[in-house]
Amino acid sequence: MNYLKKIYHFGLALLSAVIFGFPSRKLKVIGITGTKGKSSTLFLAGRILEKAGYTVSWISSLSLKIGEKEYINPYHLTMPGRGFIQRFMKKTLKKGTEFFLLEVTSEGINQYRHKFINFDTVVFTNLQPEHLESHGGWENYKKAKKKLFLSPSRSKTIIVNLDDENSGFFLNAPAKSKIGFSINPEKTSDEVSQIIKCRDIIINSQEICFKIKDVPFKLNLLGNFNLYNALAAISIALFYKVDLKIIKGALEEIEKVEGRMEEIKIGQDFRVFVDLAHTSDSFREVFELVKLMRAGDSKIIVVFGSAGGGRDKWKRPVLGKIASQFADLIILTNEDPYNEPAENIIEDIIKGIPEHQYFLKIPNRREAIGRALKLAKNSDIVLILGKGTEATYIEKGKNYPWDDRKVTKEELKKIYGL
Repeated sequence: MNYLKKIYHFGLALLSAVIFGFPSRKLKVIGITGTKGKSSTLFLAGRILEKAGYTVSWISSLSLKIGEKEYINPYHLTMPGRGFIQRFMKKTLKKGTEFFLLEVTSEGINQYRHKFINFDTVVFTNLQPEHLESHGGWENYKKAKKKLFLSPSRSKTIIVNLDDENSGFFLNAPAKSKIGFSINPEKTSDEVSQIIKCRDIIINSQEICFKIKDVPFKLNLLGNFNLYNALAAISIALFYKVDLKIIKGALEEIEKVEGRMEEIKIGQDFRVFVDLAHTSDSFREVFELVKLMRAGDSKIIVVFGSAGGGRDKWKRPVLGKIASQFADLIILTNEDPYNEPAENIIEDIIKGIPEHQYFLKIPNRREAIGRALKLAKNSDIVLILGKGTEATYIEKGKNYPWDDRKVTKEELKKIYGL
């Protein structure tokens, strides 16, 4: 980013904060960053804090929430602009909000959208390669994320996933207190004052079970990644003195996280899941989880594409390779081509698929989803990856209303004549 752009973004952040009266100073703001798990961690932590009796608001890629009013995020942005965030926080104060939760992205940090927000707590979930072209490489991506932890307030608390190899990079920042979380009962660290650990872990195709301080948890969520998301949320809640039994009650009430391994059911005899997965690691994690669900000779059918606009072109063949290792049928389609030729994106993905692997190219996403559902038989598993709860589809500079979950239900109803 050149000097003039930096001045523009910084000035806009300052102006927005001034206009709306620096609302974050009157809130307990929790900022959550990382490559994966931001929205799920935010959602779980928010539900726990609500269960504990606090008034909670948030901005996430999943939804926007002011007090009791919550609605799907209609924008194609995880972290909106500075004026939007400051105005939103101002509105939440009028609703009596005590805690404000915010997903913080590397792109948002580079544009100073985090500036003049007084973070009470900052959370690091994990770090994997993403947005490398726009940041100019891996090291710049890491440094962008870390800027959240280098915000001026030394009274803030840092909560970090100690099982991520980059944890030390983020812990090496000024803070009043530093807390770690880990699924490894033997984990130690001299850099934190407290480590939240879980033990007796059981992860299967139906639930996640574990214990913290002899309190048993049985969650309706799926996958190792959701264990980490839950542990991050638990760490946040424990820091704010929420009783562990209240935390347990809140988490066990949650049936799903919207758009994150969300199962779509209308009575069909096969399983269908919609998930945001769009990075190589999240792809592998979803497939590893689904592999546990397979029964007998059931097949895995996957529908996915990759974002256009020059975004992480390197990962396209990687996604193709991972899908070919797990799926019985791959259906390649559009995700969000932006202004890039959709065919080029699909061809990049194909480069990672072995020549012997059978796949279909169906650029129209609705048609691709419909074909996958028609081909599915008893006990098969259909995965629709890449968009989750995103409410728009972007092609040739235009935004179109979209929801993978809604489209999937509509296509299933066509098949069953409902």
